[in-house]
Amino acid sequence: MSNEGVNNPRRRVLVGASLVMGAVGTASALVPFVASWSPSAKARAAGAPVKADISKLEPGQQMVVAWRGKPVWIVRRSAEAMANLVTLDDSLADPASVVSKQPVYVPGTAARSLRDEVVVLIGLCTHLGCSPTYRPEVVPTDFDANWQGGFYCPCHGSTFDLSGRVYKGKPAPTNLEIPPHFYESDAVILIGEDGVNA
Repeated sequence: MSNEGVNNPRRRVLVGASLVMGAVGTASALVPFVASWSPSAKARAAGAPVKADISKLEPGQQMVVAWRGKPVWIVRRSAEAMANLVTLDDSLADPASVVSKQPVYVPGTAARSLRDEVVVLIGLCTHLGCSPTYRPEVVPTDFDANWQGGFYCPCHGSTFDLSGRVYKGKPAPTNLEIPPHFYESDAVILIGEDGVNA
């Protein structure tokens, strides 16, 4: 068979054009794929720090904000509740928060907080992730005749004091987690970041 009628320059142009079109097609197919690796604005916002204004939070009250899809409890404790916390050490599994998850700048004292009267906790039981209920009243309850106020997990019966410290003999292995946070001002807490004033 003879190659006399073959136009080599034309063949090279057609092959080159095919390669260029193939490269453009591949690149256009890869752009959405690579873009899908970047988190969406909604996902970035879900991990972003959250501000909480506690200026109207009265002693004994709790407010809940969401951070990274988790409930974060902010509780302003009364002077009586604070005085009661220091009497509970013998009944707690980890009174000094030695094995519990909390930022290093939060002291392992009975208060477990940057400001004694306000505690910031992730509202998920450390046993299986249920959300305990806030039970601040110091009254006998169906789950504890000597209840001193705190948090009760109805799923499996774990109980925590008003600093989120777990009582002995409960399913929860550690105290409630404390998220990174700091005070932006006297009335505003930024949850999700460690601050210079922490």
